[in-house]
Amino acid sequence: MKRNIVIIGGGIAGMEAARALLDLGHTPILVEASKMLGGHVAFWHRLFPDMSSAKNLVGRLETEIAGSRILLNTKVLSLNRLADGYSLKLSNGSVVNASVLLISTGFSLFDARKKEEYGYGIYDRVITNSDLEAWFSGKRDARVPDNPESVGFVHCVGSRDLKACNAQCSKVCCATAIKQAIELKECFPYAKVYCFYMDLRFFGKKYEDFYINAQRDYGIRFIRGRVSEVGETIDGRLQLKAEDTLSGKPLKVQLDLLVLMSGIVKNDSIRELADMAGIETDSDGFLRSIDNEYAVIESNRPGIFYAGACTGPKTVPETVAEARSAALAIHSYLEKL
Repeated sequence: MKRNIVIIGGGIAGMEAARALLDLGHTPILVEASKMLGGHVAFWHRLFPDMSSAKNLVGRLETEIAGSRILLNTKVLSLNRLADGYSLKLSNGSVVNASVLLISTGFSLFDARKKEEYGYGIYDRVITNSDLEAWFSGKRDARVPDNPESVGFVHCVGSRDLKACNAQCSKVCCATAIKQAIELKECFPYAKVYCFYMDLRFFGKKYEDFYINAQRDYGIRFIRGRVSEVGETIDGRLQLKAEDTLSGKPLKVQLDLLVLMSGIVKNDSIRELADMAGIETDSDGFLRSIDNEYAVIESNRPGIFYAGACTGPKTVPETVAEARSAALAIHSYLEKL
């Protein structure tokens, strides 16, 4: 037990942490509630800003963690504190004792149906960023027209929104909207593509170049405006009403497809796990780190560490970096036992 490390969550954070721990001589136990590894990234098509394959990243990690003990379709039913670690009862009937836990349970996406004014679940041609990623990956979706003349993207759906109980920025939505807009232009070169945004927030390496490229090379139009209402015309198209906040004028745009950029929110299951482990959650519902500057991967409980979007919205590079940092911290912690 003294060397047992249990990783709860098999997205890219948990997978990269498992890879790094294997390199450090440990054999982690990776517990994943779903039937496959990779988390949200497993369902993405390409990654920004280099447009690399998400499938290749997940496949590479799967190969590199082959030496781990991987438990799929497995949930943590109970978690008890021991004198020198933790005891976990799992849904597969087993009990695992460990001296260290790494929580990497990721995030959930805001349910766009809660924003009724945008028409998701009401109008056939309104989809989410998650739906569009699935379509890019080959999943047929009758809501995506064969040859759209115009497509709109609405940023910050469920993010920076007090009415949605989520005042925080999702960090990746602006760049994801640009990535998806570019991919759509590659599929439908003659379509007009609009992005309706509150503020554009780009901070990562090559992100600003990504934005400029979208305008210059793909002709994607960015409108700083608040969308107030989406309706359906008599011929089945969508009519979007918004205020152009730069000019102060109202505008109407007819669209063949509307994509809602659902924001990142806390994982739906995190509250139950936090209660079992005795760890704290923050005001936004994500797990609370000891501090947000120097100890993001550390919890308020000895032997429990974090990695990835369980503590807040993260990009892929941030998630991978945190996973490696957590693996080193766990190795150091075990060395001192």
